[in-house]
Amino acid sequence: MKKIELAEYKAAHFAYSVSGKVATITLNRPERKNPLTLESYGELRDLFREMNYADDVKAMVITGAGGNFCSGGDVHDIIGKLVKMEMPELIRFTRMTGDLVKAMRACPQPIIAAIDGVCTGAGAMLACASDLRFGTARSTLAFLFVRVGLAGADMGACTLLPRLIGLSRAADLLYTGRVVGGEEAEHFGFYNRLVDPERVLEEATAMAVSLADGPSFAHAMTKTMLFQEWSHGLNECIEAEAQAQAICMKTQDFERAYQAFVAKQKPVFEGD
Repeated sequence: MKKIELAEYKAAHFAYSVSGKVATITLNRPERKNPLTLESYGELRDLFREMNYADDVKAMVITGAGGNFCSGGDVHDIIGKLVKMEMPELIRFTRMTGDLVKAMRACPQPIIAAIDGVCTGAGAMLACASDLRFGTARSTLAFLFVRVGLAGADMGACTLLPRLIGLSRAADLLYTGRVVGGEEAEHFGFYNRLVDPERVLEEATAMAVSLADGPSFAHAMTKTMLFQEWSHGLNECIEAEAQAQAICMKTQDFERAYQAFVAKQKPVFEGD
């Protein structure tokens, strides 16, 4: 399988950097609250697909510039074009946006979303597709599809959101499009934790560093099983986890952990 180095990747439609083993994606159109465009959708999808082959990146952070996370699809760049499209073009667009979520769930690296300010529409779906979400009390979460006459069924919302916060709460947000503050979102279970705005990126990055320094092969297996087991029954899940864990037991990181325990030391994981 091909391996690539993504530390030097040059993004065209968002900011991208790598520090150590952690890549950070920053949506950087702060004057518009960081909306997505047709081009940024596609580039994000392609980057997350490439992460399957990245040798140097072990965890990721996604955030927004200027005190907001993401306001969703750009009204002029996307919605203004959608109303003029015929069905074949529309289905290509909706499949492309869904492919971004699938790429985020399929890449092996844990993704931590650092969310401040506005997190709405497609931006809320970027948060849903992440593995962990750090928010702020002043953040605002909303699934706005219904407000523009669309179904709440967008980019996997009807499967991802109920698994995060429960079916009844998801129905509330998807039917009404109402805005949820940070404290209510944390109470729902959408956010893993709330952090002061000036520290949310720092805390998310610290979590990413911690995960990147851990057994990254095993983390990738955990992510795969969390995704895979949604549609399986208990018996199938237990068997799949038995096989996954047996594979992890053949890694060098597992041996390192044992040797460190014997020596009463902290293990140093290398992801192999």
